[in-house]
Amino acid sequence: MERLHTAITADAEKRLLVWIATRLPAGVNSDHLTFMAAAALAGVGACFAAGGPALPFAIPLLALNWFGDSLDGTVARVRRRERPRYGYYVDHVLDAAGVGLLVVGFVIGGHMTPAVGLAFLAAYFLVVIEVSLATTALGTFRLAAWGVGPTELRLALALGTLQLMRNEYITFGGRQWLLFDGGGCVAIGGLLLTFIVSALRNGITLYGEERLR
Repeated sequence: MERLHTAITADAEKRLLVWIATRLPAGVNSDHLTFMAAAALAGVGACFAAGGPALPFAIPLLALNWFGDSLDGTVARVRRRERPRYGYYVDHVLDAAGVGLLVVGFVIGGHMTPAVGLAFLAAYFLVVIEVSLATTALGTFRLAAWGVGPTELRLALALGTLQLMRNEYITFGGRQWLLFDGGGCVAIGGLLLTFIVSALRNGITLYGEERLR
């Protein structure tokens, strides 16, 4: 499986992660990092559900999630202890569960309406399914689209959290909207566009490789 990472921060992030991985204590392995990332993301969801004084803690937990989620595969590759199928499967199962808990936290905390939350999850899982199918069919795992990858999304959520602590609402079209409803609608549009473009591109590629005779 070829990994294709075209995010804006990908090159700088890769150098940083390799630097950290070569200096990480031997007692810390990729499994520890994977499950630390999952626990941190669940903690972010809990912070949004609790709201108020708990919101500031979401930002360091996002950083902890980045540390574990971005570093686990790098540590395995640097130490030559790769488990590609296990790592790919476990990472994606935990990511899917974590994003679900995150959105539940938005809704419980009153930062996002249930309709927008459900629509976001539907769009997100469409992209997850398409990426997984494309990885199997084409052998290429794409980690980013339009220059945006997991790190950029974490940064956007951290900035959104800072704004949320200032004001939960935005004004658009002469009326007030929840800040995260606005952000969620933008994300839904981006996810659906990514799904459509990627599905068409991969479908055309596969059709070209397996034409009917």
